[in-house]
Amino acid sequence: MATPPTLIALGTLLFLGLLVSLLAPLRRTVITGPLFRLYQRMLPAMSATEQDALEAGTVWFEGELFRGRPDWQRFRNIPSPRLSGEEQAFLDHDTCELCALVDDWQITRHDFDMPAEVWRFIKERGFLGMIIPREYGGKGFSAFAHSEVIARLSTRASSSAVTVMVPNSLGPAELLLHYGTEAQKQHYLPRLACGDEIPCFALTSPWAGSDAAAIPDAGVVCRGQWQGQEVLGMRVSWDKRYITLAPVATVLGLAFRLFDPERLLGGAEDIGITCALIPRDHPGVEIGRRHLPLDAMFMNGPTRGHEVFMPLEFIIGGPAMAGQGWRMLMECLAAGRAISLPSSNAGMAQVTTRAVGAYARIRSQFALAIGRFEGVEEALARMGGLTYQAEAMRVMTAGAVDLGEKPSVVSAIAKYHCTENARRVVNDGMDVIGGKGICLGPSNFLGRAYQQIPIGITVEGANILTRSLILFGQGAIRCHPHVLEEMHAAHDPDPARGLARFDRALGAHLRYTLRNGLRALLHGLTGARLAAAPAQCAPGLAVHFRQISRLSAALAVVADVSMLSMGGDLKRREKISARLGDVLACLYIASAALKRFETQQCPVEDRPLLDWAVADALWRAQEAFAGVLANYPSRPLAWLLRVLVFPLGWRLARPSDALGHQVASLLIAPTAARERLTRSVFLPADPAEQVAALEAGLQATLDAEPVEARVRAAHKQGAFGADAAANVRDMAAVAYRHGVISAAEHALLQRRNVLRDQVIRVDDFPLDLAAEAPAALRGGAPGGDLRGAAA
Repeated sequence: MATPPTLIALGTLLFLGLLVSLLAPLRRTVITGPLFRLYQRMLPAMSATEQDALEAGTVWFEGELFRGRPDWQRFRNIPSPRLSGEEQAFLDHDTCELCALVDDWQITRHDFDMPAEVWRFIKERGFLGMIIPREYGGKGFSAFAHSEVIARLSTRASSSAVTVMVPNSLGPAELLLHYGTEAQKQHYLPRLACGDEIPCFALTSPWAGSDAAAIPDAGVVCRGQWQGQEVLGMRVSWDKRYITLAPVATVLGLAFRLFDPERLLGGAEDIGITCALIPRDHPGVEIGRRHLPLDAMFMNGPTRGHEVFMPLEFIIGGPAMAGQGWRMLMECLAAGRAISLPSSNAGMAQVTTRAVGAYARIRSQFALAIGRFEGVEEALARMGGLTYQAEAMRVMTAGAVDLGEKPSVVSAIAKYHCTENARRVVNDGMDVIGGKGICLGPSNFLGRAYQQIPIGITVEGANILTRSLILFGQGAIRCHPHVLEEMHAAHDPDPARGLARFDRALGAHLRYTLRNGLRALLHGLTGARLAAAPAQCAPGLAVHFRQISRLSAALAVVADVSMLSMGGDLKRREKISARLGDVLACLYIASAALKRFETQQCPVEDRPLLDWAVADALWRAQEAFAGVLANYPSRPLAWLLRVLVFPLGWRLARPSDALGHQVASLLIAPTAARERLTRSVFLPADPAEQVAALEAGLQATLDAEPVEARVRAAHKQGAFGADAAANVRDMAAVAYRHGVISAAEHALLQRRNVLRDQVIRVDDFPLDLAAEAPAALRGGAPGGDLRGAAA
């Protein structure tokens, strides 16, 4: 029997339906007209750059999740990305060779740069031209191949990963491919592909970080001297910082606002943000100094210029593209952001999860592997589940780019959540390995990752602002089927035409809300048993699909009511919009996890990882809903929405302890699930290296455990007589002397002991660390030259 609150919610939906059904003239006079005028007052002014940002990129599967009715059959039909034979060979051979050449401790502590041979290898093997088409001398690789390479390099060292990542992401090559003139492409792309040119792109300034559209760097159209002739050009001043590869770049991509006060180009005075390519040796360019980003030794630094004259031909795309820079950047960022940071941080999560899982089996306390302690199990379960989520997002999002999408919202989701997941994974890993993690040195496999995690959190859109401004703020407008049309109607210069457009859009909007409201209420009352799920799922998967469908409908309703009731004020209520963005992101994460599981042919052993990843995402989505409604400005609307979308209460639970135990157990043994989860990790051949020692130590520990159990049992039974008081480290020798174990078993325990000691060892240094540290760091001079080998 329906409860009174449920009946009220149902009555509200029926009332909305009645409003929609009124005759158009009456509806426009009584309802739509006043609402239109109110909406115009509530709608915040939108600048050209904001409009470019909103309209950049494409809407993909996230649109279906936002609209409340995901089509699971179409979702299943989305092709999963695959590497070509050439791409696979490059990953297996060239990429692994590059990993083997890099010594992260040597680079970060002593050289402050990759060796010259590494730079040479990167250039000669074509790492800098992976996205450049073959006709210009590049590899012409897919976005998925690019992602796979970056993920693997990131399991070894940030210096090589970022050096390869940036030229293949948002930068001169990407911009030239889409917008450059043919002459620019022919000149630059072959040089970029082979490494003769090293690119960087300068966007961030001291006064405009996340608010990149507000860059103060400016140029003025004027006449000047160029190559002995007077030409029409620009006099540009800039002050940029945090520019990756800038210290060694030979060609500088630059974003600035261009003005034409004398209207020499025949248009407006404020032309807008413009992108140009400037050679490093161009007169007036200041470049070459370095930042030191948390001991990460990829090249990063400032660049400046004061009234530097350059011809209009330096503009990417030529003079015709003056003022088009912001749209260019937004469209390219959607693709670049989908690859770089999701890949590097998913790789970091993989190597952390694999290494810490092995450490937790090798390291024992109280005669028990620490991975068996429930407190450690809890951390390991999080690490496994969050790594599964990050990998699923990385692969699915890279696949979208290969399908021709420029997924602005999905790329922001992947960037934010892959970096946040990696941060949680590394933090948990540090907790598990304890003192091993805080003593830096060549034996520390996690310390540098822990230091450098904030870099990914900060760049390509700070995570705080990505979550509070982009995920829902941009997602709601781009994904919603009617909001963008309502906004265009409100800005229509013809009031009558605008009202007619608004009336049509609002009517469709209300019908859309009504359908989603009824669907959300039905699914809430039935526990999602009637929600959509694909046919012929693997056993138990349908419930995951149905819960996503249910929460998708709930999101559509809550988002709609929020936009209709708060209007432009929702943009300023960042905490509420951030939580709504969390819901959308968590639904995407859960969907990506299911896509990964089905693509891999539903391996039974991976099921705990999938179930943990989906349960965590759905529980977090529910928590986000709870946060929205608890802080909703209109308490009656909050009550109504609570009854409508969660009529039976908050029923979703976080992953159980039993499920966490299953996940942790997969990580502390050389299981097939562990291999699939961490397949990007580079495994060194040198047994002296920590990751190699961890792999060998894990297997040796498993081999030794039954033998060690017999030794402990014999000791407990008094089989060792006077030797019973022997040191625990000598117990294997005692057991061998007393005939409890064989010579082969004794050798096995000895080998395990050697590997265990290697794994748990921490580094120490001479008393005078200053004498051991390079002079460039001892001085502490701002902007000191930290370079080792020349690029």
